[in-house]
Amino acid sequence: MPHYTGPLLTRAAADLLLAARDAGEVEWHGSLDLGRSTGVASLQADRWQWRGESYPWPSALKDRTIHYWDGEAFDAAARFSGSLIKLVPTEWNVPTFEIDGIKMLPTSKESPLEDARRKVALVEPHGKIVLDTCGGMGYFAACCLAAGASRIHSFEKNPDVLWLRTLNPWSPDPDAPAAGGRLQLVHADVSQAIAGLADASVDALLHDPPRFGIAGELYSLAFYRQLARVLRKGGRLFHYTGSPNKLTSGRDVPREVAQRLQEAGFQAQLMLDGVLATRR
Repeated sequence: MPHYTGPLLTRAAADLLLAARDAGEVEWHGSLDLGRSTGVASLQADRWQWRGESYPWPSALKDRTIHYWDGEAFDAAARFSGSLIKLVPTEWNVPTFEIDGIKMLPTSKESPLEDARRKVALVEPHGKIVLDTCGGMGYFAACCLAAGASRIHSFEKNPDVLWLRTLNPWSPDPDAPAAGGRLQLVHADVSQAIAGLADASVDALLHDPPRFGIAGELYSLAFYRQLARVLRKGGRLFHYTGSPNKLTSGRDVPREVAQRLQEAGFQAQLMLDGVLATRR
């Protein structure tokens, strides 16, 4: 799907635009793509212009929401098809996303892109073929591209997440010149699609699955054995786990994952908020 190129409004950005208009300004300088770039908006009494297009003044924008121009009005970057999936602004500009109000990316201490960069660095992607099992907003893939990966195979199961990616200027576009044809993004369930990948066909792995209660198959020994099959010997895997249920039930998911990866053919150790493993 082509990426959206129009303005993205948060309530804070809209308030700045409206304040400039009410102060009698004819131009406003700032960012309307979540901090990716800056530009100039021309302000008029009844409309405003941005990058050659004209828009009506927004009204009643929601907090913790990113709005895009749908051709008729500024609508929330959210969809409901069984679950509410929503693009959410952060203080770091780079957005996270939520499913039924649950944040899918860490944002409390740093940008989700910086968080992804630290994790990607663990698998040393430069010059490597990387498998990105659960693409999400594409921040792992973006960091792999920036680090010089030769190719990234990325899978994403949820069509609404793929749609959010087309609105998010921080999500890498596989068709953009900057990607250089190195990013392959496939709409598929990796738990099934991985069977089509050849043995030892990737050099590094990034695995950021939904929580266990949603996608338990992506934490199974059978799936970990598939990961071991497609990863060359000596290749690294970073598996995000977080620490779900630790306070409420005492269950230690990272250690459970590490033990299961060991059984599947990896040497595993706890690292950051997940597990770093090397194919034996």
